[in-house]
Amino acid sequence: MGIHQVAILTKVDENCPDINSIYKSKHLKKQDILDVLKSYKPQNKDASHLRILLIGPVGAGKSTFINSVDSVLQGRVAGRDLTDATTTSCTSFTKKYKTYKFSKGNQDHYSFVFNDIMGIEKMAGVHLDDIKLALKGHVKDRYKFNPEKQLKAGDPDYNSSPDLNDKVHVLVMVVPASSMSLLSKDMLDKLRNVRMAASDLGIPQMAVLTKVEEACPEAKKNPNNIYKSKYLKRQVDQLNLLLGLPLNCIFLVKNYNSEIDTNAVTDAHILCALKQMIVFGEDFLSHLND
Repeated sequence: MGIHQVAILTKVDENCPDINSIYKSKHLKKQDILDVLKSYKPQNKDASHLRILLIGPVGAGKSTFINSVDSVLQGRVAGRDLTDATTTSCTSFTKKYKTYKFSKGNQDHYSFVFNDIMGIEKMAGVHLDDIKLALKGHVKDRYKFNPEKQLKAGDPDYNSSPDLNDKVHVLVMVVPASSMSLLSKDMLDKLRNVRMAASDLGIPQMAVLTKVEEACPEAKKNPNNIYKSKYLKRQVDQLNLLLGLPLNCIFLVKNYNSEIDTNAVTDAHILCALKQMIVFGEDFLSHLND
């Protein structure tokens, strides 16, 4: 009796332009996504919210991304998370571990929060062990990072008994598309180090490529061109190789940093990334006890 044989071809997207172009089709109607976000509640009864931690190099746009998310949700340009346009590539403006909630406008909040963190630097910056403690929920809100001394058990800002709400449910690496080729081996090693720690905990990971308007003139001219840009697509491919993140976990975003009003196209790209963070985080919470 003959045995039927089949072959499965993998990585067809690397050779097929049609499948590869699916990467660009990350569009849903804005109001549909807003409605989903507004009604979202974690299905895990032990969690009242989803916690998203942003990490990345100094000046990557972590704080600006939080402000941009707030801008989309509020329908106006917001600036709650302080930023510094004069910050150099070696000094972090963010000094504290801070949780950001987003108002629905009716004395209620969205069921997801962001945590901003001190930037990763070559010589100083946030200790990697502090980030790993944050992943596990051991870092108290408003803890001021000390580049010369990492947080330890017994310290006033060390949370010795974290619950599910204190822990991180999604890790997002924020990387500037405009200077990605300048990322040092040391920086990439640190990002991979944190990524491995998150993987050990089962925490899903994503990346947001910011400052696309600085990296690509066509994107600056028209935000509609972000996912049409071959140059930006190469930046996504490069990050995919450097950090090992799947292509569908890497998003291109133009933050609100010079605008005084929001616009539909910029909103759509931000919402697309945010929606996927919620999807990944909910999957993580839903399967914790599997």
